[in-house]
Amino acid sequence: VQLVESGGGLVQPGGSLRLSCAASGRTLSILRMGWFRQTPGKEREFVAYIAWSGGNTYYADSVKGRFTISRDNAKITVFLQMNSLKPEDTAIYFCAAALIPSGAFSYWGRGTQVTVSS
Repeated sequence: VQLVESGGGLVQPGGSLRLSCAASGRTLSILRMGWFRQTPGKEREFVAYIAWSGGNTYYADSVKGRFTISRDNAKITVFLQMNSLKPEDTAIYFCAAALIPSGAFSYWGRGTQVTVSS
């Protein structure tokens, strides 16, 4: 599975951004897709994921109520709508896919930079 992110950029605190991630390849085996983020010197952290069948969603506590993950099954694309952005949301955001039967997030995009700054 190949994953390509887009939509990052510079935004002021309190602003919004929408990230997209388009998948190609073995997409019929996708179990869930998610977003992770990483800042220099820190480990990659979970942000949100969505089950491809059924659409159940899960969020890190730090983004609940501000971020929304969604999907377009026809376009094999997952989105991350980020509202009320804070400087601490600044990071490289990575899209990830978990496939049947593994269930682990083992396919990754290259990442897109999100910078929240005035």
